[in-house]
This record gives sequence, C-alpha cells and structure tokens, in this order.
Amino acid sequence: MSTALDTRRSAEAAAVAAPKTATAPKGLLLVVLTATFMTALDVFVVNVAVPSLQADLGAGPAAVQWVMAGFSLALAAGLVTAGRLGDRYGRRRVFVLGLALFTLASAACGLAPTAGALVGSRVVQGLAAALMGPQVLAILRTAFSGAAQARAFARYGLTMGVGAVFGQLIGGLLIRADLLGLGWRSCFLINLPIGLAALALVRRCLPESRAPQRPGLDPVGVLLVTLGLTALVLPLIQGPGLDWPLWTGLCLAASLALLTAFAVHQHRTTRATRTTTHIGDAAPLVDTRLFRSRAFSAGLLAQLAFWLGQASFFLVLALHLQFGRGLDALGAGLVFTAIGLGYLITSNTTHLVTARLGEPRTITVGGLLMAAGLGLLALAAYGAADGSAWWLAPGLFVDGLGMGLVIAPVTTVALAAVEPQLAGSAAGVVSTVQQVGGAVGIALIGLVYYGAGDATAAFGRSVTALAVLELVLVGLVRLLPRTAGRSQSPGRG
Repeated sequence: MSTALDTRRSAEAAAVAAPKTATAPKGLLLVVLTATFMTALDVFVVNVAVPSLQADLGAGPAAVQWVMAGFSLALAAGLVTAGRLGDRYGRRRVFVLGLALFTLASAACGLAPTAGALVGSRVVQGLAAALMGPQVLAILRTAFSGAAQARAFARYGLTMGVGAVFGQLIGGLLIRADLLGLGWRSCFLINLPIGLAALALVRRCLPESRAPQRPGLDPVGVLLVTLGLTALVLPLIQGPGLDWPLWTGLCLAASLALLTAFAVHQHRTTRATRTTTHIGDAAPLVDTRLFRSRAFSAGLLAQLAFWLGQASFFLVLALHLQFGRGLDALGAGLVFTAIGLGYLITSNTTHLVTARLGEPRTITVGGLLMAAGLGLLALAAYGAADGSAWWLAPGLFVDGLGMGLVIAPVTTVALAAVEPQLAGSAAGVVSTVQQVGGAVGIALIGLVYYGAGDATAAFGRSVTALAVLELVLVGLVRLLPRTAGRSQSPGRG
C-alpha cells in the first residue's frame, strides 16, 4: 500500500510541477528570456548613465552609489524567497507579477524627478527582478528536457551574456542618440515597450507550474535569509568605496550568524516536513535535501567561482578603458564588442559541445580559455600601456569564447538532477549564489585594483588574479560527477 501511495504521489508531483502541454509552447523562451535580458541590462547600463543623471538630478556621490547598490541589494536579498513563492503560488503568476512590477519601476526610474525617487525606484526594480529570476530557471527546468533543455539553457546563457557584455554599448548608444531629448532616462524607459510586449504574450506562451504540495512560506526563514543576505551584500557593495568602516565588519559578522541560523532552521524544517502531505503546510525555503545531490552541491561551488569573476571583470575593464585609456562611455562600449563577438560564437553552439563532451568537460574547456584570455589581457596591459585600447581585443575575444562555453553549462549542471517539485527552491539558491558571488568578487578584486600604484598595474594585477580564479573553477569541476547534467527527469521537450 505504501508503494502504491508513493507511486500516486510521484505521478501527482510530476503532473503539477511541469506544464501540462506535450511540448513547450512557442514563444515561451522569448517571454522568459526577455525578462532575463532586461534584468542583465539594467545591472550594467546604469554605469553609463551615471555622469548625466548626476548632473541632471544634482545627485551627490552617496545617492549615485545607491542608484547602483539599491538594485543589487534588493535583488540578492529577495531571490530565495521568490523561488519558494513560485513553488507555492505558481511560477507563471509570480513571474507576471515581477515582470509587471519591473516594467512600472523602469518607467518610474526614467521619470524620476529627484535622486531619492530614482533610488527608491531602483530598489523596487531589484525586488521585481528577484521575483522573475528564479521563475525563469524553474520554468526552463520543468518545461524542457533532454536536448531541448540544453538548448534552452544555452539561450539563457546567451541572453545573460549579451545583456552584460553589450549593456555599456547599448547605454552609450541610447545616450548619444538622445531620443526625444530624454538623455539618460531612455536607458530605463526602453524597458517600457519591451516589458509591455512580453506581458501581452504571457497568457498564450507561458503555461502554469507549481510544486505539488503548495508549501507554506516559512516566515522565520524569510526573515532570517532576508536579513542575513542584506547584512552580507550591503557591506560588500558599500565597503570598498568607504574604506571599510567599522559598521561593515559588524554587518559581515551579523550576516554569518544570521545565515548560520537560517541553515540550521532550514535543516530542522526539512526534517519536520519530510512526511508532510497537506497543501499549505509549512515548508523550508531551501529544502536541504537538495544538497544530497553531488551535482547540485558541486555545481553551486562552480557557480560561485564563475560569478566571483564576472561582475568584477566587467568593472575593472570599464575602469581601465575610461580612466586608464581615456575612452568615453561609447568608446569603451565599442571595445566590449571584442568580448561580445567571442561570446556570441560559442554561446550559440554550447548545447552542441555539451552533447559531445558533457557539461563538466565543457566548463573545463571554457575555464581554460578564460584563463588564457585574461593572461593575454595582462600582457597587453603591460606591453601596450600607452597604445591603443584595441591591443586588448585578442585577449577579450578569447575570454569571450570561454565565457560562452561556461555560463549555460554551469547553470544546467546544478539544476539538471533537481526534482521538478524542488525546482523553485533550487533556482532561488542558484540565483542567489550568482548575485552574492558577484558582490563578493567586486569587493575582493576591488582590493587588488585599488591597492595598485597606477592604472596599468591595477588592471594587470586584477586580470591576473581573475585568471587564477578561472583555474580554481577548472579545479572545482573535478568535484562534479562525470554524468552530471546528462540525466534528465521526465519533463517536456
């Protein structure tokens, strides 16, 4: 009787966790990846808008810093909770809420009359992005399987990379074009027509999915993880620019205590609800059974190593091009096209490479290429310090080739073995590791960059440190099971 009950529950779980269509609807990828692109773009495009918005709004240094930090802080703090919201209330429903809120917040950013209004709107943007992010990963995990899933995650990686790599160029072009005299405001208002178009397609293109038991939200867990991540990310964002005052150390210590308490609480809640079958019963935000999977645990470590280097690399490259090489925002954005070209070449074919080599080997090849590209950048920085910035192009191109081979497989490998009913929880964890990794990386590489004597040495030492980090990524890949990413749970293709 127990076996029959378990079989029935498994069937119910599969039916509810995955969309109820034979194949993923046309347009599904377009809708969810549009949201992914807007989020990635808004992380980087604001760097270009800072000088003109500062002059227009009379914003001081603190306000400008919060225009950038408010978004990242809200995004990082909300991801784990958002993943569980999708499991409970439906991933499409939470995704739509996030997309609508992001679109409205973008309009508010573009129309902001004061620096304070802009900061507030950016925080709302970050919360909205947090609502969308885990739903995108969970939908890709449950709506596709096998080769179709590999292609979907390859498109996800391509979209994230295009938003990050070309964000500065897109922002520079928008400001240079000065559409309708909007200046920097167009960097935010461009999201309005894109977001409205995506919302119009949601009902037709995006089927609903949720966890079978519709778990409760665990308010204690929500409080602990929100406070813990805020206490971790806030000093990492603010600390480097403020020379690490006392409060940053206190916050980091508090984050360690809060996140430890969160981990203990989640483990206890997972054990307490292991036999729970009633809809609405309390359930952990992060089901600790996820970490029994070697592919998931090792995949998170690989994610952390990869994202430690990404945001920090784009930051030091932008600083080097604009302050070390004297380029304006548009000129720096054009140099970014070298890394974008390499990225586009490999990210479009990553699913074919992983089909032949598997995710671990593909990540290894990509990590080695990134390390080689960063090494070339270090040589170019020292060897052509006073020459054209285009001496950096070969290293950027090779680094882009490697990025394209890593970004999708390193996400797929962590999620592929996750049961569909835990997809939202797992996606929240993966998305949080991405954001926290970026914040930690910026803080660590910032110490290297600002500790050097001049712009050339700062860039050279930074990319050398990042090259070592990519070799660490290659080493961590050895922890992955050889079959990681190849065994897919039954889903929809």
